[in-house]
Amino acid sequence: MKSFFFFLSFLSICSLAQADWHNFRGPNGSGVNPDATNLPTELSENTLSWKVALPGRGLGSAVIVGDRVFVSAASGPDQKQLHILCFSAKDGSPVWERKFWATGRTMSHKKTNVAAPTPATDGERIYALFSSNDLICLDLDGNPVWMRGLTLDYPNASNSLGMASSPIVAGDTLVAQIENDSESFAAGFDLLTGENKWKHDRPKAANWTSPTVLDIGEDQVVALQSSKGIVGVLPGTGSPVFEYTSGASTIPSSAPAGNQLFIPSNGLTSITATTDGAEPKKDWNESAQRPGTASPIVIGEKVYIINNAGVLNCANRETGERLWRIRLKGPFSSSPVAGPGQRIYIFNEAGVGQVVDLSGEEGKVTSEFELNETILGTPSLSEDSIYVRSDGHLWKFGGK
Repeated sequence: MKSFFFFLSFLSICSLAQADWHNFRGPNGSGVNPDATNLPTELSENTLSWKVALPGRGLGSAVIVGDRVFVSAASGPDQKQLHILCFSAKDGSPVWERKFWATGRTMSHKKTNVAAPTPATDGERIYALFSSNDLICLDLDGNPVWMRGLTLDYPNASNSLGMASSPIVAGDTLVAQIENDSESFAAGFDLLTGENKWKHDRPKAANWTSPTVLDIGEDQVVALQSSKGIVGVLPGTGSPVFEYTSGASTIPSSAPAGNQLFIPSNGLTSITATTDGAEPKKDWNESAQRPGTASPIVIGEKVYIINNAGVLNCANRETGERLWRIRLKGPFSSSPVAGPGQRIYIFNEAGVGQVVDLSGEEGKVTSEFELNETILGTPSLSEDSIYVRSDGHLWKFGGK
């Protein structure tokens, strides 16, 4: 009997973990959480659960582990004060806050800031990367585990506009792209010590895209995007297993879906990758399907792209053929996200949240809500809730 109850508890813990949001754009960096099964159908005062003030600016999304929500921020005239904060998912009450001083450069374009990258978690620890190239690991109770001032090891790793690539946990490795126009590299870090497991030189060009993860057979492969294209590496060793060399954007990231990757390259390009070292199969390219700042998202058999004009395009996943398009209220710096249902959630720079119903012959905006604050970060989804951070607050919709 004890074994039975232990098994039920184990299933409960697994279910909760699956519903969490562990990094930028959630599971594998896809923008889709298949376990967020009861999301609100509208954004309104009725579905607003709580909002809390933040001590500084940030573009990074919230990450969610169980009943806790974590965000980073930067404050002060030179953004040298780095914050990592934990809130209760239930009511937004503060659980803990930790502060650090930046050890690297804090210069950035006025639109962005030092807390631009989204933290990552393995469900046991929080890994927060800042534009100053400070990489900080805390446990879920806020206790320091390790810290790397990467600028001390790699003094020329920076650009004049600020860094924004978000790390991701794949297997037992934290993968981050520290890519810029000088000392550019990607690395895999040990989760427990922060030491380099591997490090690769990368193209010397400013790059704000984030790594994503492909599931290829039994293997997880991390896709590293740059202006030169995509390199797929095994996260534990950094060993390259495929390469796409036709170039890619340095702002919107690619969208993974199984062993397929939808790349902002010459418009939008779909490839199917393997781990045998062979050149990936190019499924299709559509030059008219060009993502703007927002990254594309794959839901079922369709791929969705928001261009710089704020137009949402829906294309067939297998062929790239455009099926329909509608105009949203833009412009957008954040990327769309979705649960398992037929809805996309997106917030524009002016703070207008929009819900797009995908169940009909073409998409339809069914809900709009003005937060009246600048929003540049991508929403996060967990179970029945939507989290989004503005310049001054962290907001939660649903889950009342």
